[in-house]
Amino acid sequence: MKLTLIKPNLGRMNDRRYIDEGRMEPLQLGVLAALTPPEIEVVLYDDRLEDIPFEEPTDLVAVTVETFTARRAYEISAEYRRRGVPVILGGFHPTLLPEEAAEHADALVLGDAEAVWRQVIEDARRAALQPEYRGEWGTPQSGIIARRDLFRGKGYLPLTLLQFGRGCVNSCEFCAINVFFEGQHRVRPVPEVLEEIAAQKRRRLFFIDDNLLADREAAKELFRALIPLKVHWVSQAAIDMVEDPELMELMMRSGCIGLVVGFESIDPRSLASMGKGLNLSTRGDLAGSDDCAASDDFEFYTEPLRIVREHGLQLWAAFTIGHDHDTPASIERTIEFAIEQKFCFAAFNVLTPYPGTPLYERLAVEGRLLFDGKWWIDPRYRFNDATFLPAHMSPQELTDLGFQARRRFNSPGSIIKRAFDFKTNMRSPLRFGVYLKYNPLFRKEVYKKQGMHLGYEKE
Repeated sequence: MKLTLIKPNLGRMNDRRYIDEGRMEPLQLGVLAALTPPEIEVVLYDDRLEDIPFEEPTDLVAVTVETFTARRAYEISAEYRRRGVPVILGGFHPTLLPEEAAEHADALVLGDAEAVWRQVIEDARRAALQPEYRGEWGTPQSGIIARRDLFRGKGYLPLTLLQFGRGCVNSCEFCAINVFFEGQHRVRPVPEVLEEIAAQKRRRLFFIDDNLLADREAAKELFRALIPLKVHWVSQAAIDMVEDPELMELMMRSGCIGLVVGFESIDPRSLASMGKGLNLSTRGDLAGSDDCAASDDFEFYTEPLRIVREHGLQLWAAFTIGHDHDTPASIERTIEFAIEQKFCFAAFNVLTPYPGTPLYERLAVEGRLLFDGKWWIDPRYRFNDATFLPAHMSPQELTDLGFQARRRFNSPGSIIKRAFDFKTNMRSPLRFGVYLKYNPLFRKEVYKKQGMHLGYEKE
């Protein structure tokens, strides 16, 4: 039996396939490959960089699907099914919208694929695939080391992707993570993580956890174990990490270079209304209130950012724009804030209602969704378009402001100005090298992605 694993692309730029120059290893497919019995031949094709050989004989195809790649995933599935090859779809999007995904697959894997994958393979061997498999959430990647031989020669960034934990206990209105993981957060045993690190050669690691520090005591245990390994790593975390001095010290000593942090907004009202009150922890009783006053001095970020700098951490600051308190002027202040803070990188994402999230449901009730509520498969949609009616601007204004924010932050002048932070971006040759290598790459991505079609088929 032969199994073909596929990572779909986003789409195309006019008549050319989008090539993601910042692509990273599809860890989830490496884990599935490791769970597959060794007598089964496994191949991996990454649609982001190579043509999929649809004519190559295979017995089963499994595609991991995110909402932004759903349209392309459905196209890939259709090609294989026309050839009589059964297709399994799994991942975020099928779990959030199983009825839609079922129209494009022979079988769905919903929730945790690891819990049911061996049953899926056994049923496929007997030509008895069930329409749906639902995996319950348990210990992530239990006893499994991802198969990284499938990643060789594909030009991924020189980072080894790992996971310590899965899920997030926070309930931000716009985020699909909490919905997908059903509000749970679970971690792997530290010895298993160390075994996986030892099984590969790189010293630069990316823990893909949605919030590596969600369980602070577990994170401390991991960091203590990492200190003697002399590795360098990055991950994702929340800004409230600064409340724990021991955590910050261990993080620095264990080799942390930097973190992706969801700032989301500089307006306390937006943070409170979206359920991101943890960003307002320095404002005490205001953290849980929607009555926070707007502020131009962002004082609730001042002390956390000072602590971050003292520990030398480079930040990838993630912002979402288009919340109900946002205006063109407030978005302009957000851009200025990001440049003044000299963040290593920043993302300015137009607020996107993912299916199944509280944001999506609220906007649907309010009649504010565009593209008939299914932007991810609508041929009119373009990457980075606004997909709903904002409160204080038009959808096109929000789309344009998002592009302007990305363009300004990644302009040559901004890149030069932000480099001169001697506590972070110029703290060491390694950190300065990261800054110099990836800022030009992300600048290029701003222009490549804007207005891109999802999927390959033309409307």
